[in-house]
Amino acid sequence: MKQHILDADASTNPSIGGIPDSRDVMERLASGFILLDKPAGPTSHQLASWARDLFGLERLGHGGTLDPFATGVLPLMAGKAMKLTKKILTHKKTYICVFRFATAPDQERLEEVMKKLTGRVYNVPPEVSAVKVQVRTRKIYTFENIEVKGNDMIARVHCEAGTYIRTIARDMGLLLDMKVQLKELRRETSGVFTLDDCITMQELADAIWLWKECDQPQALLRVIHPIEKLLLDLPSATVKDSAAAALAHGAPLLRPGIVNIQSDIKAGKQVMIETLKGEAVGIVTLTQSSNEIATLSEGEVARPSMVLLDEGLYPRRWKSPE
Repeated sequence: MKQHILDADASTNPSIGGIPDSRDVMERLASGFILLDKPAGPTSHQLASWARDLFGLERLGHGGTLDPFATGVLPLMAGKAMKLTKKILTHKKTYICVFRFATAPDQERLEEVMKKLTGRVYNVPPEVSAVKVQVRTRKIYTFENIEVKGNDMIARVHCEAGTYIRTIARDMGLLLDMKVQLKELRRETSGVFTLDDCITMQELADAIWLWKECDQPQALLRVIHPIEKLLLDLPSATVKDSAAAALAHGAPLLRPGIVNIQSDIKAGKQVMIETLKGEAVGIVTLTQSSNEIATLSEGEVARPSMVLLDEGLYPRRWKSPE
């Protein structure tokens, strides 16, 4: 990605803060996340509660509820990462599904129905869901038939966040004039995260035991990811230590504080701000485009919409009004 380099000589104080990947377990629990491969049986809330109790934390959240029978990618957020739960919930998802038909479907008719259920479709939540049942639409990006064997079809659905796969099964049944059940569901991806990135609940429990009982944190350090990895899909800008301190106190971002910024970002877009060490300062909303910012020498260019950096980490370099 192209960047505007606005201060090539900027430097950071090595005695303050640190590279995200160098954080210890407690620092990651204060601002990090775990990618769990949810098993069938427990609810998403139960798994988050078990992990919370194992760590001895007061709070631990999850992003993207899966039904008890469903499996797959389930992010668990700790500390400040919980601020990003809403962002996680908007990630596109991919599911591997097993649909069971009352009788073996006609292949040609089945393909027609799957095409009708691709694109922008009505996706009313099933009555068993925890949300209010109301008419709404969701986008199905792809609906792929992997294999049909007897009365069962294995399919892959890549869809907008908040899509109910049970509803797709019901709608297929209506269009095929037969009952269709969703027998199995596995979330394959959530945003950029895949099953390859996930660990099991047993692996997490083992890693916590090694950390607590054997003073061996290495396994946990591999599975508790820094909060910065939740923000990789946002355009970014790097700021000086002084600007990081100001933003941490809720101040707007001023042009002299920027070291570099990704090009071609429009005004009004959200940008992830990081320090020269790669620490997430927070998310700002640009008041001017990044290309316009590159032509300025002073003035306000963005306002914080979410602060993630601790207030006291980087020292203040301004005087409070008397």
